[in-house]
Amino acid sequence: MVKDLYPSRVSNEVKMLERQDPVIHSEDAESKGPLTKEQLDFYEENGYLLLERFFENEILEILKEELEKTMEANKDREGPDVIKEPSSNEVRSIFEIHKDGDFFERLSTNERLVSIMEQILGSEVYINQSRINFKPGFKGKEFYWHSDFETWHVEDGMPRMRALSCSIVLTDNYEYNGPLMLVPGSHKYYVSTAGETPDNNFESSLQKQEVGVPDEESMRWLVDKADGRIDRATGPAGSVLLFDCNTMHGSAGNISPYPRSNVFFVYNSIKNQLEQPFSGKDPRPEFLANRENIQPIKATSELKSTVK
Repeated sequence: MVKDLYPSRVSNEVKMLERQDPVIHSEDAESKGPLTKEQLDFYEENGYLLLERFFENEILEILKEELEKTMEANKDREGPDVIKEPSSNEVRSIFEIHKDGDFFERLSTNERLVSIMEQILGSEVYINQSRINFKPGFKGKEFYWHSDFETWHVEDGMPRMRALSCSIVLTDNYEYNGPLMLVPGSHKYYVSTAGETPDNNFESSLQKQEVGVPDEESMRWLVDKADGRIDRATGPAGSVLLFDCNTMHGSAGNISPYPRSNVFFVYNSIKNQLEQPFSGKDPRPEFLANRENIQPIKATSELKSTVK
């Protein structure tokens, strides 16, 4: 096993560690992709970047139609890759959509998206995880503060901070329908959390994460470090939010009438493939952390759908 640069859940003591990996992994990155120097600088400093109206018009309508079709096909299905709200039978997440052999697979390999991921991560990329998230009106529950990398490192064996999340907004994100909240600059620090990882922790954490989350003192320190800022990823449908694997984020519940839905792709560097979990536990299932038949994405331009 490679050296554990980011130990977590190894004692009863919480530690704040400095990041040991770059945020932008390409040298002279602005010449190697579509993002401008200003956009790259913002991402590097804040740990996220919102690209408003990235998809528009016909493609946006197809996105919405595919969302409805996928939700309808899965609303009564039971399976480990379909996560329901803890207090209702409403669908919360559907995983591994990039393997549907249809629209969402093409979307995950879209050359406009892939070129950005390669620009930031400085290599060819692959999908480590994908899902559609639904946060229904009135019923959508909160998701507590967390760094994705802490889980991916401890429970999946992702060795370094060389991955990012791409969230494609499918419904308008308002201040009041539970948008994603991010702590700017938090990606520069790693919260080594207390406790240990239970067996099969994913079975409960996908509904409500309680292990590997930061303590209140660490969260206060991170927000104070950001001069009290907590940014909200609000924007119109078709926007794309990029955020670093270690950016601290969470969301409040949705008690508004308006649902919030997004497509979520995790792009990982082909040079950062998963090792054995640093927890010493068994790896999480493939639908949460892809290990099998890993190949660099071959970018495609076609996004038209079979939707009639």
